[in-house]
Amino acid sequence: MKKWIQNTLAAHCNELVSLLSRFVDRGKGILQSYQIIDELEKVIQEDEGLQKLKDSPFSKVLQSAQEAIVLPPFVALAFRPRPGVWEYVRVNVYELSVDHLTVAEYLKFKEELIDGECNDNYVLELDFEPFNAAFPRPTRSSSIGNGVQYLNRRLSSIMFSKKESLEPLLDFLRTHKHDGH
Repeated sequence: MKKWIQNTLAAHCNELVSLLSRFVDRGKGILQSYQIIDELEKVIQEDEGLQKLKDSPFSKVLQSAQEAIVLPPFVALAFRPRPGVWEYVRVNVYELSVDHLTVAEYLKFKEELIDGECNDNYVLELDFEPFNAAFPRPTRSSSIGNGVQYLNRRLSSIMFSKKESLEPLLDFLRTHKHDGH
């Protein structure tokens, strides 16, 4: 993603500086995906020379951007190119440099909006992974976004594959009758 954005910056330098400068001119804050796309459309409408930006690959990448964190002179973008995959980059608008960010770096950058720059090495970090150890996880990307359906299939396959799994269901049904049924 980093190299791709660097190549796009080289190809459409003036157009992208115009767009990213608008983000920086708004001051620090968080932009949602619809705000990013609206700003792109405004830039294109105001200047006919920027029409080529509308059909550029960068425009398609901006449509996969979920949010932008603006802390002048930086604009950090969170992209979701496909389900379950996130990528983070930070663009320095003044120097036109692009940095790839890890999740921790992106979250730290986002926290700087509220707390300002913090050099504290003792940050509270909670690890909830042990609680998820036995929880089923989807392995196919088509299952992402269909959690209830995934869990229903998973639980019913467990229930019908083991005979002892049916006993609690049968006890439940025997206890809860309606009109003798």
